[in-house]
Parts: sequence; structure tokens; C-alpha cells
Amino acid sequence: MPALTGRTAIVTGVSRRAGIGFAIARRLIDGGASVIVQSWTAHDERHPWGPDPGGMAAVLAELGRPHHVELDLADEDAPARLIDEARDRLGHIDILVANHARSGHGGLGTLTGAELDAFWAVNVRATLLLVQAFAGRHDGRPGGRVVMMTSGQHRGPMPTEIGYAVTKGAVQQATATLADALADRGITVNTVNPGPTDTGWPTQEVRAEVLALMPFGRWGEPDDAARLIAWLCSDEGGWITGQVIDSEGGFRR
Repeated sequence: MPALTGRTAIVTGVSRRAGIGFAIARRLIDGGASVIVQSWTAHDERHPWGPDPGGMAAVLAELGRPHHVELDLADEDAPARLIDEARDRLGHIDILVANHARSGHGGLGTLTGAELDAFWAVNVRATLLLVQAFAGRHDGRPGGRVVMMTSGQHRGPMPTEIGYAVTKGAVQQATATLADALADRGITVNTVNPGPTDTGWPTQEVRAEVLALMPFGRWGEPDDAARLIAWLCSDEGGWITGQVIDSEGGFRR
């Protein structure tokens, strides 16, 4: 377990115990970090997987009841408000893990401007504004870390998730630029592609199709990405920046 004692962190997109965000928060907390988690449960309610069966109360209880902010990152001022609240609570912020995402299906023939704007607002604009606010409020102490999330669209086509794939691609492309922008501040910036991860969303048909393409005989688990992210946030990961890291178990597209 990478040592994170004394570090402070924000993890976005923590709303379900089956999710990657929950696993990230748990890894950071177990490593000794003080963590604030953000959720927007209305997003889960619109999707087949639904919210956590026990609600946010159960999510927070299993994490040891960290401070929690329910906030829609589609609002333009929400990223700065989240960073400010975290700094007020924790005194300073060392780590930002931008794990949130607007998910959704839609091929080329069904795209609308409103849907594209919604994907952009959450997946790209909110991520960039979170990084901006974090950097602006970081006090310069060693150990500054930003980790963002992408979705494998750079590894192969995602024709039934165009709005999602294109906006996640923007995060991937922003990684090197943001890393350069923050290098002189001593802040590393990396992005993780967790590959196919079973967070409860796949149908039985999808589960079987993807499993046949996984050479190690299983889907990814949320903790697979969380272990990597905790390492990137530790001193051991301090020489890595500007990288998009595929952590997907050799997924054969």
C-alpha cells in the first residue's frame, strides 16, 4: 500500500460502492490520506445500473464517513466551489482525482447538439476547470498530483458512444499539455484508462462478449484502476507525468 499519510485529496464521481470512484477513495483513505468525495447521484438514476442500493449513506459509511459534496459538475461554477470547499475543510489540497463522467450511448445518427453540450460540460469543461481551480489553490508543497480518467477510445472505435468517446478523447489529448502547464509548480498530471471494468453496468450479453477478449479470463475490477491511481498519487509515482496509462489487462479489441 503506497504511503499517503498527511496527504489530502478530492475524488469526484464517488456514488456507488461498485464504482471505480469508490475504490479510488478507499485506496487513498487506506493509505492514510484525508479525502473529500463528490457525487451526483441524479446521473446514476437515469441509467440502467441505478444508484447504490444503500444510497450515499451506505457509500460513505463504508469509507469511514469522509466529507461528502453532492454537486452537479455540469454547472460552470461547480468545480471552483468544490475545490474551495475542500480547501476550507482540509486546509490544503495535494491530490485531485477527476473520476467523474457523463456516460451514455448514442450513434452518429442520433446525436443532438444538446447531448453533445451535456457531454462536453461534464467530461471536458468540468475536468479542465477542476484542474484550473486545484492548481490555483495549491500551496506549492511537494506531492501535487492530478489524475484524470479516459475510456480506451484511443485504442479502438466506440461507434455507439460517440459523444462520450469524443469528450473522453479530449481528456486524453489534454494530458500532456496540462502536465507541461503544471510541471513548474511541481504537480504531476496523468490519465488512466481502466479498460472494461465491471461496475455493474454490463448486460449478460456484453459481459460474455468482453470476457472472450480478456486474456486473463476476467473483467477489470474497480480496484485494478484504484491501485494504479494510489501509486501515481504517492511519492513512488512522482517521476511520472504527462502519461496516458492503459490498465486494461491486455484487452483484445
